[in-house]
Amino acid sequence: MAEDNKTINGSAINRRHFLRDGFWGACMVSLGAVAGLLGRKYKKKDTVWQIDPYTCVACGNCATYCVLEESAVKCVKVFAICGYCDFCSAYYEPGAVALDTAAENQLCPTGAIKREFIEDPYYEYTIDEKLCIGCGKCVKGCAVFGNGALFLQVRHDRCLNCNECSIAAACPSGAFKRVPADKPYLLKETVHT
Repeated sequence: MAEDNKTINGSAINRRHFLRDGFWGACMVSLGAVAGLLGRKYKKKDTVWQIDPYTCVACGNCATYCVLEESAVKCVKVFAICGYCDFCSAYYEPGAVALDTAAENQLCPTGAIKREFIEDPYYEYTIDEKLCIGCGKCVKGCAVFGNGALFLQVRHDRCLNCNECSIAAACPSGAFKRVPADKPYLLKETVHT
């Protein structure tokens, strides 16, 4: 048996120690490979922040809590839901003196909603996102007296996708959610009856 022992750098190694250490080394490599495969399978997908339009209460926090100087949240319109009304509760201030485009009659503080005559009695309202600050006043007006064609969404060309979004932390309704980056928008849909 003494002849089975060899010395490497002054240490005696026999076949039994070599096989035992080799077995444990192979086990560790196998365990690492299994962990790597499981980690890849259950890897959390890349996510981004988005607002659930059915949960949002248009509180106004999106305009003030975003870390950007101009909020990454903008108003979006679903044209298929809009009624194209002469009096749009998202466009006009409650108690508006006249149904015209005068600034004192408009609900939007920045004039981001544009009103265009189509044909009597229909008007088209569009959002100029460059002017929109995400205050939600139009969204709230549309939801209260209209059909809810307007809603707020995070624009990902602007959003920094902060690990802890300051708007999400301030959102009273919990409407800010993490969604898969490959499907970054939560949209309102028309209801078919």
